[in-house]
Amino acid sequence: MLSGISSSRGQSPSPLRAWLVLGTMSLLQFFIAIDVTVVNIALPSIGTDLGVAGNSLTWVVIGYTITGGGLLMLGGRLGDLLGRRRTLLAGTTLFGVASLLAGVAPSFGVLVIARLAQGAGEAIALPAAMATIVLMFPEGPRRSRALSVWAAVASCGLVLGFALSGIITAHLGWRWIFLISVPFILTVIVAALLLVEADRPSAGGRFTVDLPGALLLTACPLLFTYAVVEAGEPGTSWWVSLAALAGAVVAAVGFVRVEARSPNPLVPLVFFANRARVRANLTTMLLSGALSTSFLLFTFYLQNRLGFAPLETGLTMLPLAVALIVASVLVPRLLGKWGARGCVLTGLGATTGAMAVIAIVTALDAGAGWLLLAMVLIAAGMGCGLVGLQYIAVSGATEEDAGMASGVQRAADQLGGASGVAVYVGIGFAPAVHTVDPFLVAAVLASAGLVVGALVMSRTSGKPESQPMAD
Repeated sequence: MLSGISSSRGQSPSPLRAWLVLGTMSLLQFFIAIDVTVVNIALPSIGTDLGVAGNSLTWVVIGYTITGGGLLMLGGRLGDLLGRRRTLLAGTTLFGVASLLAGVAPSFGVLVIARLAQGAGEAIALPAAMATIVLMFPEGPRRSRALSVWAAVASCGLVLGFALSGIITAHLGWRWIFLISVPFILTVIVAALLLVEADRPSAGGRFTVDLPGALLLTACPLLFTYAVVEAGEPGTSWWVSLAALAGAVVAAVGFVRVEARSPNPLVPLVFFANRARVRANLTTMLLSGALSTSFLLFTFYLQNRLGFAPLETGLTMLPLAVALIVASVLVPRLLGKWGARGCVLTGLGATTGAMAVIAIVTALDAGAGWLLLAMVLIAAGMGCGLVGLQYIAVSGATEEDAGMASGVQRAADQLGGASGVAVYVGIGFAPAVHTVDPFLVAAVLASAGLVVGALVMSRTSGKPESQPMAD
């Protein structure tokens, strides 16, 4: 086996091996990101085949996103306690098995369970994968390039999920949107076994996991999303949404109390003393919410307003993927020239501009070609904004806390995307506001969140704070 890396041993990987590991981790990231969006265009076909319609179908999307995001910090903690390689292999294997189960699911209930398991597999695998990259590439230009590749692959996966969904659903059937990833996941497992050396767990012989904290962290956004979605449904009693919202608040307060008392918390409260990381993660939630909202607004406008078929919708989204590839080439240079905060503010501004374009195009019922400018701006927002935020969020990470820092950043990204869609799209397309253009409402709400993110980041230097984190 190739010689491994361990910061504690003072060894450094060869550049070739480091980039091979980055390629392997990026392949995993690509298919996990695809699974966030690949079901959207296929939902009508899934509903027809399994006899499910309406609101129930949304759980195919929400179940995966919220479970994955809610358990990500647990996954990051497991990586720090048990070793990154071990958790990487366990999570990737779970994700692959769940993908196979989703592809052969005989009923809607089994499909939802498989999606929940996919989310859990993602939560275990991704923090370990990102921590591996962070520790293999030292801070500076090499890490900037590596994180740019990582973010670009994730962004392309999210966007190509729409295109692949239309193509695969039209020619192979919806089950193959899950089955197609299985052989690639097997490739990742084999490559990880060969390239990533087993690292030493940092538990010091102790192994305790903050399961109550993980469950409360998952329950909070799940209840919040349920409250917002149900509030927009006609015929739903107001007290149902109110009770769910109250439950989300209780879960959030309970999470903080559990973390303060736990001997081995998911996120030690001292983590929040690092203001740069806290601001970066808060801004990540706001930016991801707007970006995820833009994907759905594109899809709704193309299919529901312009009458595009699933395949045509998917192909129309391809320019966004191309723009993201271009952004991945440019962002490392911009990060070195402008700094992390400059890239983040640029990304927030570009995404706000995209929301303005979406609002104008939809108000004028313009053709699909007019959305090209919005797609380019979204690519700039993803490329500049998310890479800069990732850099700030993991700056100063050590062998002991890299998994936790990565898990928190990933959780902020994913939970922010799910919550943003629930709030912006849920309110925008709710029957109560149908007197106003739903695209305009969603775009304005997303823009307001981006402005808040810009205000938060304007107080951040983009340089790592020297702040220790304890178990």
